[in-house]
Amino acid sequence: MHSLILSMKNLLSLLILCFCFSAFRAQQTEVRAVKYEELEKKIKEEGDKLLVVNFWSTTCAPCVKELPHFMEVNNKFKDHPQFKMILVSLDRLADKERVIRFIKNKNLTAEVILLDDIKRMNTWIPKFEKNWDGNIPVTIFYKNSKKIYFNDGEMSKEDLEKTINDHLK
Repeated sequence: MHSLILSMKNLLSLLILCFCFSAFRAQQTEVRAVKYEELEKKIKEEGDKLLVVNFWSTTCAPCVKELPHFMEVNNKFKDHPQFKMILVSLDRLADKERVIRFIKNKNLTAEVILLDDIKRMNTWIPKFEKNWDGNIPVTIFYKNSKKIYFNDGEMSKEDLEKTINDHLK
C-alpha cells in the first residue's frame, strides 16, 4: 500500500511538472493572427499610452537588423505604465511557425502579432500612413490612439529612444 501511494505521488508530481512545462512553453510560442480591423482596435484600446508599433518580417534584413535595438529599448521602458511596444509581423500565416521560432531565437520581449491581411494591404497601408509605400521596416508612434510620428525605414537605437523620450511624459 505504501509503495502504491508513493507511486501515485510520483505520478502526480510528474503530471504537474509536465503541465507546468507545457504551460510555460505555450506562453512563449503564442502568436495571435489578426486582420487590420483588429489591429486598429488594439491600437485604440491602448488609450493614453505611448504605443510603438513596428512593422517587420522575418525575411526583411533591415527589420532583423534593427530588432535587437528595439528589444533593448523595450526592456528599458517596459515597466513604464505609459509605454507599450507591439511588433507586427507581416509574414504569411503559413509561416507562423517560423515566426514563433524567430521570436524564441531572437528573444523578442515585446508583444508580437501576425497581421494576416496581405491581400488587402493596398487598403490598410494608407490608413496607417498615406505616404507609406509598403516597404518595411516601418515604425509608427501613437499617443491617445492618434499617430504622432511615422518612421519609414530602419530606426537606430538612438532615434528610437529619443522619439520615446520626447513623447513619454
